[in-house]
Amino acid sequence: MNPVTSAPLAAAAHDMSLWGLFMQADWVVKAVMLALVLASVFVWAIVFEKLGALKKARREADAFEDRFWSGGSLDELFQAQGKTPSHPIAAVFSAGLQEWRRSTEVAPGAIAIAGTKERVERAMAVTIQREMERLEKRMTFLANTGSAAPFIGLFGTVWGIMNSFTAIAGMQNTNLAVVAPGIAEALFATAIGLVAAIPAVLAYNTLASQLAKFAARMEGFAAEFGAILARQTEAAAQPAAKPVPAAE
Repeated sequence: MNPVTSAPLAAAAHDMSLWGLFMQADWVVKAVMLALVLASVFVWAIVFEKLGALKKARREADAFEDRFWSGGSLDELFQAQGKTPSHPIAAVFSAGLQEWRRSTEVAPGAIAIAGTKERVERAMAVTIQREMERLEKRMTFLANTGSAAPFIGLFGTVWGIMNSFTAIAGMQNTNLAVVAPGIAEALFATAIGLVAAIPAVLAYNTLASQLAKFAARMEGFAAEFGAILARQTEAAAQPAAKPVPAAE
């Protein structure tokens, strides 16, 4: 056989499309590619889920704060929300008001003001932490994918190139047309790794910023509501009937 024409024939046997590169890759490289593709799909699923959850949380927070600051009875607002509210700021409100009620019912005539304030603030802080943990669920996967995916893809590339050089040694032919398909298959793994990593990093940074802002919003609400309850606690410490708290 003429060695001049054998290389083009070898190159023609390779499908250089993306699907062809995947199908012709070594099984280890295929496993790496499939893992990265699944990770990319999961990344986008998390992104859309988190964006929807944050949008819903902000919308419900706006509606709740409008009602909270409308001057209506907080008892009625508590009854409307129930003991297990479905959105974070209402959960903070419910936790604070329930703890305030428990504390002021212990000794209505001689309330430890500092102790009541501390317990109310701690109850709201624990609720904020719990709600943020719920909102931040699966964020770790975005961070891990963004940092690890390029290296996983690089592993597939190194493995594929090792196989390519082994095949070259066996064929004893260093023609570029013989080397190129195997190297292309290997580099495809790195490309998929970047496709998974780049959106994960961008999404993580964006979502982390939005989550931090929402956490600060809950902490601000807790501080304002805590001040209202502190004033009610001081009033309740006087030898008089415990008043019903109202937003001021």
